[in-house]
Amino acid sequence: MALQAEVRTESGKGPARRLRASGKIPAVVYGPGIEPTSLTLNPTEVLKGLRSKRGRNVAYDLTFGGKQALVMVRDLEVDPVSRELLHVDFLSVKAEVPVKVSVPLATTGRAKGVVKGGLLNVTLRTVPLLAPPTIIPEEILLDVTNLDVGGSITVKDLQLADGVTCTLPEDRTLVSIQENRRAIAAAEAAAAAAAAAAAGGKKKK
Repeated sequence: MALQAEVRTESGKGPARRLRASGKIPAVVYGPGIEPTSLTLNPTEVLKGLRSKRGRNVAYDLTFGGKQALVMVRDLEVDPVSRELLHVDFLSVKAEVPVKVSVPLATTGRAKGVVKGGLLNVTLRTVPLLAPPTIIPEEILLDVTNLDVGGSITVKDLQLADGVTCTLPEDRTLVSIQENRRAIAAAEAAAAAAAAAAAGGKKKK
């Protein structure tokens, strides 16, 4: 995602307020191979990235002061009341060097075990990965359709792109189908009650 910025020479609260009043925000970029530089930019493109599925995992092609850098959002400041973006810290990254990120975990399909009355248990909402900035996945999507009661999907089962790895142990469970103990107990209680009622009916005869 392309991002244009201007080098900022003024600092302090006054200039920052004037910037925001004009529809722009202050920012800073730093990291390997880049001298820390104060910037001014329109927040629209940054927000577009932050509101996408990748969120803070978006890599931006930043142009500023005649320079270019691949960057990611390292930190940001948001107004607690209006929720407007106030300031962004960008960290320079290398396209071929993996970075640590957390990617949302989602499931698709209706599990075989759930159809039988089992419970779908998702143990994590995000998965920690090491991935080059340009191929960070939007999400980890697990198809649970064939998962039966007692079955599970672990880190070892993940199908990740070349160069992307999960930092969790291979045997870490991500999704499982558990027995619905309440449903089983209720069914057993109902069966026992029916048997007792049938036995009572026979005695009366």
